[in-house]
Amino acid sequence: MTSKILQETTKLSNGVQMPVFGLGVWKSSNKEAAESVQTAIKNGYRMIDTAKQYGNEAGVGYGIQKALVDNHLNRKDLFVTTKIFNGDQGFESTLENFNEQLDALRLSYVDLLLIHWPVEGKYVDTWLALEELYNSGKVRAIGVSNFDEANLADIENLGGLMPHVNQMEFNPLIQEEHLLNKMNGLGVAMEAWSPLGGGEALSNPDIQAIADKHGKSTAQTILRFDYQMGVITIPKSAHEERIIANSEIDDFALSEDEMATIKGLNQEKHTIWHQDFAWHKGSEETGVKDEVSSWPDYDEYLTKKVEY
Repeated sequence: MTSKILQETTKLSNGVQMPVFGLGVWKSSNKEAAESVQTAIKNGYRMIDTAKQYGNEAGVGYGIQKALVDNHLNRKDLFVTTKIFNGDQGFESTLENFNEQLDALRLSYVDLLLIHWPVEGKYVDTWLALEELYNSGKVRAIGVSNFDEANLADIENLGGLMPHVNQMEFNPLIQEEHLLNKMNGLGVAMEAWSPLGGGEALSNPDIQAIADKHGKSTAQTILRFDYQMGVITIPKSAHEERIIANSEIDDFALSEDEMATIKGLNQEKHTIWHQDFAWHKGSEETGVKDEVSSWPDYDEYLTKKVEY
């Protein structure tokens, strides 16, 4: 039986209904992404999150089209997110390259488009391009990723649209308390990348004790914590049993004391942050080039035909 969590949505500030739980495909090859997307949709998932920087938009696009056919679904049944590649940032470059992303995804529009990282000197112009794409109808909602309070203030000062979503690292070890409060005041929804927190959180004895009490895994307990914190979550897995298990968090609830215990694990420690990230200053300064289209199996899935 499909988890009710997979059917639940939250209303963004522009009225668009966004699922509260979906599938992420970071660090997946095109083959892995195509297969996990098909598996997830078959098992009731309706939200898929990818990015050009992951190098697997082509695999995701194939997986989406195959799953729509196999499960007798329509495009409108899915909520698809992608992100602007850091090497594409800037007003004109964002507009020029986004159509290629749509082609790779085999879509005429995406439901949510994010700025992947706040590249210095470019993210404001990139945001203006996202506003144009939003007004054109190619995007149903726009947002940002890895934006701190100062970055959000720069967008707010433009006096135009505020991001509908900010996708941040969020899990028991990094709970973004101050940022979350700021976002709540601005009407910006929080979405979590790395919602499980990796090995340190998954092996935490306090979380394990809570999981044992409910007869759940530590992963399910953490995902339930994220959900009760009001954070949209997109755990990644390439295994069907884990894809299914991740969503099975609707049949238990964490008590106030259990929530407080997990909140007490907060270290506000990012595993990666843009000041230490290769793309922080953009491609011109770092010399990093857009090699996404040459990643293994990208071209294969870009041209692979879906059997109807």
